[in-house]
Amino acid sequence: MTTRVWDYLEEYAAERKDILDAVETVFSSGRLVLGASTHGFEREFASYHGMPHCIGVDNGTNAIKLALQALGVRPGDEVVTVSNTAAPTVVAIDSVGAKPVFVDIDPDTYLMDTAQVAAAVTARTRCLLPVHLYGQCVDLAPLRTLADAHGLALLEDCAQAHGARHDGVLAGTTGDAAAFSFYPTKVLGAYGDGGAVLVRDDDTAGRLRRLRYYGMEERYYVVETPGHNARLDEVQAEILRRKLPRLDAYVAARRAVAERYAEGLAGTDLALPAIAPGNDHVYYVYVVRHPERDRILQALREHDIDLNISYPWPVHTMSGFAGLGVPAGSLPVTESLAGQIFSLPMYPSLTPAVQDRVIGVLREVLAAL
Repeated sequence: MTTRVWDYLEEYAAERKDILDAVETVFSSGRLVLGASTHGFEREFASYHGMPHCIGVDNGTNAIKLALQALGVRPGDEVVTVSNTAAPTVVAIDSVGAKPVFVDIDPDTYLMDTAQVAAAVTARTRCLLPVHLYGQCVDLAPLRTLADAHGLALLEDCAQAHGARHDGVLAGTTGDAAAFSFYPTKVLGAYGDGGAVLVRDDDTAGRLRRLRYYGMEERYYVVETPGHNARLDEVQAEILRRKLPRLDAYVAARRAVAERYAEGLAGTDLALPAIAPGNDHVYYVYVVRHPERDRILQALREHDIDLNISYPWPVHTMSGFAGLGVPAGSLPVTESLAGQIFSLPMYPSLTPAVQDRVIGVLREVLAAL
């Protein structure tokens, strides 16, 4: 059997009764759209973060898109972010007509190099969009100061950082808004697509609720400002409600997997994840680095271990974003790492036996290079 970077079947077997009961709860409720499950999840996810508002949406990409719109980002504005991210971060910026402006990343943690952000701010900048990557947080203190000084919005991309903390502060609670994805692979994953936005401001929350529902309030009557059909599905919301109380347990299990990797791969020339000062890593993915990455991955495939790269193509090098005019070499750390990083299997139900096999084969492959 092929070992992959992510699998949910053992977790589903353990939680099957609760998941199927969640489906039955929705189907027998009498309301299938924006009902008790969505509103309940919104309250509970907001409470977990100590935030006043959570607005559930249909996916993480729209969480970013709608948050940008609600924060006042318009066509022609600039949004400062990173290129070492999943493409949806930048797709969302493009979808509102704004221009992404990229800064490079830290060579050890792969997070946004916040020291470069001030130089990227221009008269057209409207928003700073740091990405909490791979399961740990960007230090938002300098970005919060910069945003306040220039009247900019600060939007956190938290798709990979459910439950992560910096200096004890949860991801998603420092910015003007925070976008989450509940894609199945996430630390808190649904059984399909889903997303949410956390905000403090009442007016921003109201705009978000209208934007996800055509531009209306939650009754079908008059469009106030044209919006979208971007509602969180009731079934996914109820599943997320059932899984949310287990979020901290999922994180603990991921950390145990990470500790096992650190012990099992010690002494090799593989660069293991570096944790930034003050961070509590939740290990959404376990990203390692080696200059012979492609040879290693091919050798692992020969042992039925099929791994992943997050991410092999920086967004600014993709053909779809050639129009941005960001030349090769502009982001040297991002571009260099794209040829070296790859992800080892990481999910809460990963068994020690499977993990030990990955470690053992990987050590053999590294020794043979």
